[in-house]
Formats: sequence, C-alpha cells, structure tokens
Amino acid sequence: MAGKEVRIHNKSDKPDNIVKKEAQIFQECEEIEKELPRFLKGFFIYLKGNVLPMSRLAYLHDIRFFCNYLISETDLTAAKQTSEITLKEFEDIKAVDINIYLDYCRKYKVETDKNIYVYENNNKTLARKKSSVSVMFKQLYRDQLISKNITDGFDPIRVPKAGEKEIKALQDDEVMIMLDAVSNGTGLTKHEYAYWQKTKKRDKAILMLFLTYGLRLSELQQLNVSSFHFSRGEFKIYRKRGKESTMPLNESSTAAVEDYLANERPAEDTLLEEHRDALFLSLQGKRMTDRQIRELVKKYTAIALNTTKKAGYSPHKLRATAATSLIGRGNSIYDVAALLDHDQVTTTQLYAQHKQNVKRDLVKDMEWEKERTEK
Repeated sequence: MAGKEVRIHNKSDKPDNIVKKEAQIFQECEEIEKELPRFLKGFFIYLKGNVLPMSRLAYLHDIRFFCNYLISETDLTAAKQTSEITLKEFEDIKAVDINIYLDYCRKYKVETDKNIYVYENNNKTLARKKSSVSVMFKQLYRDQLISKNITDGFDPIRVPKAGEKEIKALQDDEVMIMLDAVSNGTGLTKHEYAYWQKTKKRDKAILMLFLTYGLRLSELQQLNVSSFHFSRGEFKIYRKRGKESTMPLNESSTAAVEDYLANERPAEDTLLEEHRDALFLSLQGKRMTDRQIRELVKKYTAIALNTTKKAGYSPHKLRATAATSLIGRGNSIYDVAALLDHDQVTTTQLYAQHKQNVKRDLVKDMEWEKERTEK
C-alpha cells in the first residue's frame, strides 16, 4: 500500500475530502497493526468499533511505542522487531514493569547519527499512554489470552480536572487587536507584511469562522467552497463521529468569506482537481494543512497578546474565546454547548465559570508602589 494513491469512490453524502481523510486514517491504522503482534487482533477490533478514528490511531501509536520500548530498553522480550513479540512474553509482564515504563515515558531520549533528541511528556500524555496499555491488557484478559489482569497494579497518574486549569482565551479587547492586525497588517514584521498582502482576506475569514463558531481545527481545515450556501445563509461542517451540522451565517462571517472568494482565492481552473473545492488554500494552491492554520492563528494571537509567536494561542483557544464571549453576552450554556458540539454541558459550564476580568479587577486598586510614591 505504501506509495499508492488513495482513490475514492464516494457514494455517501459526505464530500470527497472528508471521506478521503477518514480513509487515510483508516489506512494508517492498518499499517501500524501490521507491525504489531498478531495476538492483538482482538484489541484492534475493539478499538475499531469503540473509539473515534483519531483516538484509535493515537492508541496504536502508543502500543507500537510500548512494543519498541520492550525491545530496546528491557529484557522482557527476545524479539528483534515488534511483530515477533510473543504472547508468552506479554503473559510474563507484571504491573511493576508497566510502572517502570510509565516512568520512562516522563523523559526519554532518542539518539540518531547526528543528534540526541530529548522528549518530555506531561501528565496528560502519560495518562493517555497508560490508558492505551491498560485497555490492551484488559482486552487480552477478556479474550482469555492472558491469565491475569495486571492493570489494577498500575500507578495512578493524576491529570488535573478541566475545572482546575485556568481557561486560556482572548479577551474582547484582544480580539479587536487581532482583527485589526489581520485587517490592516498592524504589528506584523516586514516579511510577514509582504506575505499578509497576498493572504489577508483568507486569514481574516479563517479567524472570523474560529471566533464566531468555535470550530475545531479539523472542522475548519476540511471546509469546502461547496460547504457554503449563501442564499440560505448557512454552511455545513462535519463533526467528530462523522456528524453533519448546519451552521447559520451571520453578516460578519458572510462578508469575510465572500470577500475572500471574490477577491483573493485563485480561480478554480488554475487549481489541481483535488484542491478545487477546498475553501482555504495555501499560496501553492493546495488545501491548507492543520499545521499551516495553526501557525497562522499563533501569529495573529501573538500580536493580540503582545508576546512571541511561540507563545501565541492555538486554534483550540479561539474555540475557548468563542465560548467565553458567547456566554459573556448572556447566551444560555445549553445553546452554546449545542453550537460548539460539546458532548456534555458540564464542559460548557467551565467557560461560564471563567470570569475574564476578575483577577484584573481585584488588583486594579492595589497599586502599592503608586500609593507609596504619592505619600
């Protein structure tokens, strides 16, 4: 399969790009499964039927990493490659071995001919790696391939609850600074300004859709020209689990997208066929990648925050900005939850608890140095 082009014969209502992306994830999962021991087939079937495609892919990456760890860092297997690890060797793995593995995952290094790369993971990543291994061993036990369930002995990894973390979102005045930057080129470097002159309408349309609808990065990246029905005042997106959702257009978003389509986006006949319907294009005339969109957002949010580009916000924090702004304007958390496609309204409630200016208001009148000099 490697190197072969994926061709889609799409009989569904989904756009070809959505179907193609799902097929690519499916194919990548299958390629990783071929590298892993055959006795994990029941685990593969469980993942395929019970978790989202991207979660399935993440779990498989974690299991491949675990198997490579067994080979390179332990004497728990005599295998030279992951597919050769035996069920007997898995049977002999103890909970303490997994706890040592999880400790290894906190910080490890990978050495190449030229460089040594040091990787350090946070508790959230460690918790996912633990979950991947836990689900695998539980499935092997359920399938009666191993005689004991060792997962009860795994060390706990505490991940802060969502409510314990400070929600990062732009405040309304920072949104205005960001929109001024994308509209007028304010705050850009000389190099960025030259680039902005070619993409300013596209960039503004991207930011407006993120800010207005709280779209996920994948939802925006997969938008097509045909997704928009301006006469109806709506556009269509595809959510997690393949859910189709129709979103109403407001005046600002309509103006931004129509301006981009009419005055900046390349003519359709100049594009390769696979990119002709893609809404947001790179300067090379190809559908923008997740990475390109992420870097674009970090650039403009860094201007709003008056910080370095590296410290700029991700698209997900623009999703948080949309949520906090909508709730701050008095909208029901249930309506906001529906707009943002939250599985549980408790997720939306976190944004309702986020008081944008509470800390600033508390310290505003506590100007100790100012009081000292006035005396």
